[in-house]
Amino acid sequence: MRITILTLFPEMFEGFKNSSIIKRAIGNNIVEVNVVNIRDFTLDKYKRVDTPPIGGGAGLIMKCQPIYDALMNVKKDNSHVIMMSPKGKTYSQKDAIRLSKFEDVILICGHYEGVDYRIEKYVDELISIGDYILTGGEIPSMAISDSIIRLLDGAISEESLSEESFTNDLLEYPQYTEPREFDGKKVPNILYTGNHTAIDKYRRKKALEETIKYRKDLLNEVTLSKQDLKLLKELENNETPKWENDAIEKGHKFIHKK
Repeated sequence: MRITILTLFPEMFEGFKNSSIIKRAIGNNIVEVNVVNIRDFTLDKYKRVDTPPIGGGAGLIMKCQPIYDALMNVKKDNSHVIMMSPKGKTYSQKDAIRLSKFEDVILICGHYEGVDYRIEKYVDELISIGDYILTGGEIPSMAISDSIIRLLDGAISEESLSEESFTNDLLEYPQYTEPREFDGKKVPNILYTGNHTAIDKYRRKKALEETIKYRKDLLNEVTLSKQDLKLLKELENNETPKWENDAIEKGHKFIHKK
């Protein structure tokens, strides 16, 4: 896959490209990330890429010509062109999955007070990462690129992807590390039982609980199974069910070793 980012501030992407999963994915030829300086394409002798808006108003607007020429320089027949914009659809994990299936994605970063409206004619979609104001499209383009790259084959393990928040329309269940007890708080006994069927069921229940607590709206996006409905009933009654007690009882020898 190729991701090309058109920006006025290419230096902002140095750390992004040279860290963690992104660096490894680039090094393993899983993805090619190119950062193109829009300013290199301006025809203005002073290298300006922006002017005051026609009709008056505050700030500066990015001009058509440099963006258009930069885009045409990198665009291919199979390119999917995205521009960061507050008018765009709010980005979600479903969009990340959708975009990860393209072979070539181009992200256009606006800056200053905005971009000449006529550029929208040359893009396939507008995307926003939320209802708040940023200085430019660079941070959103990093967020979108990161969310896409980690989904590509070989970037990270399939197991890690399958259990992440939003993958199954729920938040992820709580995770723990050693020691078993820290500051008076203990790791739940069931996680030490070795009963993976019960552990999976417990984790599903906790994922439902976390989603209800922090993002109840997400439940509207998921089809709940009969087991999910039973787990929700257990949460509502604040009870420790028989299946959980049985698993802990049978796995007590493993629990006591901890």
